Amino acid sequence: MQRGKVTKYKRYPSVQLADRQWCSRVLTQAPRWCSVDLRDGNQALAIPMSVAEKLELFELLVKIGFKEIEVGFPSAAQTEYDFCRRLIEENRIPDDVTIQVLTQAREHLIERSFQALQGAKNIILHLYNSTSPLQRKVTFGNASREDIVKIAIEGTKLVKKFAATMNGTNVRFQYSPESFSDTELDFSLEICTAVMDIWEPTAAQPMILNLPETVQWSMPNVHADQIEWFCRELEKQGRRAQAIVSLHTHNDRGTGVASTELGLLAGADRVEGTLFGNGERTGNLDIITVALNLYSDGIDPQLDLTDIPGIREVYERTTRMTVHARHPYGGDLVFTAFSGSHQDAIKKGMDLRKSLSKNADVPWEVPYLTIDPTDIGCSYEAIIRINSQSGKGGVAYLLARDHGLDLPKNMHPEIGSIINEIADSQGRELSSQEIFNVFNKTYILNTRPLNLLTYKVVTEKVNGHDIDLSADVEFNGQAKVIQGKGNGPINAFVHAIENEGWKHFKLLDYRSHAIGSGSNTRSAAYIQVKHASTEKTFWGCGIHTNIEMAGLKALVSAFNRVEMR
Repeated sequence: MQRGKVTKYKRYPSVQLADRQWCSRVLTQAPRWCSVDLRDGNQALAIPMSVAEKLELFELLVKIGFKEIEVGFPSAAQTEYDFCRRLIEENRIPDDVTIQVLTQAREHLIERSFQALQGAKNIILHLYNSTSPLQRKVTFGNASREDIVKIAIEGTKLVKKFAATMNGTNVRFQYSPESFSDTELDFSLEICTAVMDIWEPTAAQPMILNLPETVQWSMPNVHADQIEWFCRELEKQGRRAQAIVSLHTHNDRGTGVASTELGLLAGADRVEGTLFGNGERTGNLDIITVALNLYSDGIDPQLDLTDIPGIREVYERTTRMTVHARHPYGGDLVFTAFSGSHQDAIKKGMDLRKSLSKNADVPWEVPYLTIDPTDIGCSYEAIIRINSQSGKGGVAYLLARDHGLDLPKNMHPEIGSIINEIADSQGRELSSQEIFNVFNKTYILNTRPLNLLTYKVVTEKVNGHDIDLSADVEFNGQAKVIQGKGNGPINAFVHAIENEGWKHFKLLDYRSHAIGSGSNTRSAAYIQVKHASTEKTFWGCGIHTNIEMAGLKALVSAFNRVEMR
């Protein structure tokens, strides 16, 4: 790797487009989508999909709502040909879905492609040839522009000839100047218009001009300039309405999504891509990401992505690829927060939304979550996960969501610190059940030195007089009966402890709430106390079907935490 002055590489030239318009536009609707999973995605697999696997993936793409699906390269391999024939012969293609096949501009390949398509109702014949200076130099041995244009023209004539024999089939035509991204713009326009001259599209029956960013050589803004320049020049020639301008971006620089979104702003009408970005090298455009980005902007993507986990399951099984844990929208961790401050903000946002309304029209406003996970079939279970970097809010969120414990806010730091210390010492994430087990051991099962067995109110409160309470307890393992007087059970129990000389604390706070409903309802009580000498505060928790017993157990829990420190 060169350091200092880098001479091995050079920046891709910018486009001279001083009055570019794409940067001030906004997207208002979804583009036309075309899935190329079964061709571009399939050819990139170490083990290409079988016909059965391709059939299953095709059915998934139809279910999602793709109306244009590139099903393969039938002239290149027998499996591809057989798959295309099964789709047609077994009547698997809905009437509103158009299948697309790819072919190079060679007569026997074009003829074989049309043979594969016999009997289909709606087809797109996708013709391509390489056009860039690098391809002309390396692949075609210094071929001239004229040589390359001739290939495209002759290929288009052949497509037109075979299309005329497809009785009962609606044939549409797509041309791609392969490597548009590094082809001279004027030459891209020249070869595309030459193809249009042969095909003779109309506004009523336009052809598709697919402009591939086959290799990413530049930043996304340069790609947007290329697309806007091309669309403008077509408009100047009065041909823009005769062409559907299509994008096909790859991801060599990691900007496939950005290039596509800016390309749409620049005037493109159509997008080709794959589920989760599968494709050659670093992959194709991830259609799911672009579609859900539109959705997060309030635009209907016109694709059914309500079950991303289900889509991912079929994708991973049929392609043998794995969706990365951090992959936008589809990864295991994309709706997960480990950071304490993030967890706290998410919890507050979720609580606020729950208190406002369940109406879907209420704007989604939850910190760190761009969309509601449930919209795409994900649950809230994975939003907050706990490791040593996590905070008080995340622990409290899991205890509330999974175990019904609505801890007082002032208790969050205490339990958060306890959990974080354990996660840090073990060097791993803690599950929700493990967190509850720690809470249970720390607060609920904490019965030493003091354990409350039973209690009874000896004298009820009458005319403002205090009650008398008697409790059977164990203190350091020894059975004992203690008695106290107060304005309620908790106050009387504190007095009983004081009578025994055990009181080294001051009661600060008491909260309670119900867990569950109906016959299964229990009460959870929380009590905070302050150590008499150190002034350190401690919380206790008690859970019982009787609310008074829950409160007394919470006091015992807090007492024991004071005594054990």
